[in-house]
Amino acid sequence: MNKYHLIIKIGFFTTIFFLWNSCDDEIKFRVNDNLLEFSKDTVYLDTVFTNIGSSTYNLKVYNNSDDNILIPEIKLANGEDSYYRLNVDGLYDQDNGNGKRFENIEVLANDSLYIFIETTIDINEINSNQNSFLYDDKIEFLSLNNSQNVELITLVKDAIFIYPNRYEENQQYVYETLSIDFDGDGINEETDIRGRYLNNDELIFTNEKPYVIYGYAAVNQGDELEIEKGSRIHFHENSGIIITNGGKIKASGEFSIDQNVMENEIIFEGDRLEPSFENIPGQWGVIWLLDGSLDNEFNYTTIKNATVGIYTSGGQDNSDYQLNVSNVKILNSSNFGILANASSVNAENTIINKSGQSSFAATYGGRYNINHCTISNYWNYGLRQYPSLLLNNFFIDSQENQFVNETFEVIISNSIINGNQNIEFLIEQLDDSSLNYKVFNTYIKFNDISNYFTNDMNYDFSNIEKYENPYLNLTPSFIDPFNNDLRIDQNSELLNLGNINFAEITPFDILNFSRLNSPDLGAYQHIIIQD
Repeated sequence: MNKYHLIIKIGFFTTIFFLWNSCDDEIKFRVNDNLLEFSKDTVYLDTVFTNIGSSTYNLKVYNNSDDNILIPEIKLANGEDSYYRLNVDGLYDQDNGNGKRFENIEVLANDSLYIFIETTIDINEINSNQNSFLYDDKIEFLSLNNSQNVELITLVKDAIFIYPNRYEENQQYVYETLSIDFDGDGINEETDIRGRYLNNDELIFTNEKPYVIYGYAAVNQGDELEIEKGSRIHFHENSGIIITNGGKIKASGEFSIDQNVMENEIIFEGDRLEPSFENIPGQWGVIWLLDGSLDNEFNYTTIKNATVGIYTSGGQDNSDYQLNVSNVKILNSSNFGILANASSVNAENTIINKSGQSSFAATYGGRYNINHCTISNYWNYGLRQYPSLLLNNFFIDSQENQFVNETFEVIISNSIINGNQNIEFLIEQLDDSSLNYKVFNTYIKFNDISNYFTNDMNYDFSNIEKYENPYLNLTPSFIDPFNNDLRIDQNSELLNLGNINFAEITPFDILNFSRLNSPDLGAYQHIIIQD
């Protein structure tokens, strides 16, 4: 190519560039007189608690005409009094930025725009006589010849809010923190844990309204937190419950006839009620039972989406168990379902599933009785390091100092230990320390494909002093374990394998079906699935 042709080519593309810019500057919009189309005719914002902001929801608005159009006005019907807020393609309204009204919104031909919708509602300003209220408004789209509407609907629930006090210091808010007697010496130690102790008139949680907890609600020495059947307890981020030395919690749920409504079940979960948050792990902190807390009980209770479902420390020398869980489900814990440290736990008809580390970790010894439980781990949010059930009798501190607990008493009976890894059962000890444990009629997933544990006597499943009727690497045939449905069907290899003597201790499964005729393993008797 000679220089002349090169000059011609450069000139050609330069001309095109300027022509393009010229055309772009002359894009014309006409005031809309056609009907817009919408991705939804009604936007349902999921249930929110009073004064807690919703997630952001979206609406797509389509211009299906061949003309560039100008929408004269987009606004909320309730105007400045609306509890909804809008964002139109990244813009707040031109008046005061509160998302109520927009003017002269441009949409190119055969193009679209997004409207994002949020809400925060004070139920007391709407209807103080109800515990819930359906709040509605609409987005109005005005044009030359017509007006179009998209409905907005939100269910707002009233709640009892428990939160630490705060005060202003140096133009910043300072929140109340807890002082706790961790070592049982009678002296409370200051912490940076945001929270407060429950008052005497707050020690009974009822089912009349849900509870929303900010920070940690603590139960003081000599106090008992009683939670009535059907109660709903919701936790904000980094929140939970602490039962201190000499305190107690008793969650007294009962069997629910309607397994969808769960009318008598007690439920602990996060405060985001949108379906997208329903099974997200790690939304809140922990139910923490400190050393010296007494006879803590959970019956017909679901604990879901915590960092650690229940953490119990100490209590191995109590005459009774420090923690009793019966007919309990602990699901979607980002770390541990139950984490016990030199503690004592009695568990029956309990289901633990989907934990970022172990579903049940009994560490640094203690006393544990596990009967007709399903301890499983179908974690699918990434890799995990530990098996479903972890047992050990030692502790190693940050300086590599080793500590052994001589108390290690474990009985596991008629249970299931399973998950989506090859090894779901790990029992560890230091050197010559002794372990006192016995496993009866329990299914254990233990595929030692690398033969790593061949010479470890803790995994000699033929040793009748440690294992009586163990069942290895069978097919449980769970209904849907990744969605926390750990029921077994008629094809399960775990049918009729339970020991009747242990079944008589827990004669009904978690769904209140008798297991005395032919007990299956785990918390559920099997169901019949029709082909």
